[in-house]
Amino acid sequence: MYPHERSLVKKLANQPFALIGVNSDQDRTQLKKTMEKEGITWRSFWDGGSTNGPIASKWNVHGWPTIYVLDSKGVIRYKNVREHAMDVAVNTLLKEMGVDVPQVKEEKQETKK
Repeated sequence: MYPHERSLVKKLANQPFALIGVNSDQDRTQLKKTMEKEGITWRSFWDGGSTNGPIASKWNVHGWPTIYVLDSKGVIRYKNVREHAMDVAVNTLLKEMGVDVPQVKEEKQETKK
C-alpha cells in the first residue's frame, strides 16, 4: 500500500492535494521507525494507540486501513478506494476543481466509449 501512496504524494506535490494518515499503533516509537523505514512523508496522526481512539471513533472507522477521499469542501466522496481506483477518484475531484491532471488508463478508456 505505501508505495502507491508515496507515488501519489510525489505526483501531486504541486496540486491542491493532501494525504493524511491516522495510526492506531500502540508503540509511538516503533511507529515513527516504521514511518521512516516505509518513507511515509505525509502528515500522520497518532490516535492514542487504540483502534477505538478519538479519530477512529469520530470518523466511524471499524477496519484498518480505511480510506476516505474528500472533496475540496470536506465531503466524503469515496471510501476504501485503493491503487488505481484511488487515482481515478483523486483525479476526478481535481478535475472538478479545474485542475489539469494526467488521465489514468481507465479514464482514457471511458472517453473512447
